[in-house]
This record gives sequence, structure tokens and C-alpha cells, in this order.
Amino acid sequence: MPKNIKTHLYCYDDHRGFAEDVRKRFTDLSRYTVVSFQTREEFIKHLETEKESNFCKIAILGLHDTNEQFEMINQLTMETQRIDSKTGLILLGPADKMETIKKIVKFNIDAYIPKNGNSILRIHNTVKKLISEHSLGIFRKKAVFSVYILLGFLLLALGLIILAYFKLPQYF
Repeated sequence: MPKNIKTHLYCYDDHRGFAEDVRKRFTDLSRYTVVSFQTREEFIKHLETEKESNFCKIAILGLHDTNEQFEMINQLTMETQRIDSKTGLILLGPADKMETIKKIVKFNIDAYIPKNGNSILRIHNTVKKLISEHSLGIFRKKAVFSVYILLGFLLLALGLIILAYFKLPQYF
């Protein structure tokens, strides 16, 4: 049975609007670590210290109504992807500004979620999807490695059979 992969959720929430709801949703400490940040500098500093890729990392970025913040979040997403490109990004913004957000912040975003009554459930489903993608990437690497070992063994066996054919032709 595969072990549980530890998932780190980083919430950038400068007004503390959704971080507590995310903490309440992801309460299993053996599977999830939820960390919230109120400033951009703390968020970036923490991401730089956590460059280890042995666990699944997901950043949830909260947006508000101002266009200046949309541009700042765009820069933050680019910087997050520069630090670690395997970090999943979820944007949580106002429902009426979602099209504007999609036009301004278009690259490297895994999910755009409008703020409403079921946004925490949608965050949970997106986190589960990103965890599955992370696990598939790990298992794909293991499968490719296993195929290489199998091919190496087959080539070694073929080489030994050819060697035995020329050294001991009476057995063939």
C-alpha cells in the first residue's frame, strides 16, 4: 500500500478571508500542512526555503477587487513558478471579476475559483486533483526506471545467451 504524500498548502491571504476555512477543511495533519501568509515577502521567503520537491506544494492566492492587486498577483505567480515550477497555483477571486482575472493572470494557473458558498469545496476538489497529478508523476518516474532495469536485464540475458552459443555450441 502506498504511503500518504504530505501536501503543503500555502495560503496568501492578506485580509484573512479564507485561510481559516481552508484550515478547517484540511484538518488531517498527517496528510496536510496548511500555512497562511499575510505579506508577499513572507510568502516568497517561505517558498525559497522550501525548495525540496519530495512533497506536493500548492499555493492558494486570494484576490480582491482592485486591478493593482491583479497585477501584483500576476507577478507573484511568475515568481512562484520561477522558484519552484512544480508548485500548483489556485486563484480565489471575486465572482464578478473572474474574466478580468483570467485575462490578466493567464499563465501557470491550475484553477480559477470564484469566492462564493462552495469555494472551499472547489478548492478541496482542485487540491485532490493536484495531489493525484503529483502522485502520477512520481509513479511515472518509477515505472520508467523499472522499464530501464527490465531492458538492461533482457540485454544482459541476451548477451549471455549469445556468449553461451559461441562458447558451448553443443547445448544449442
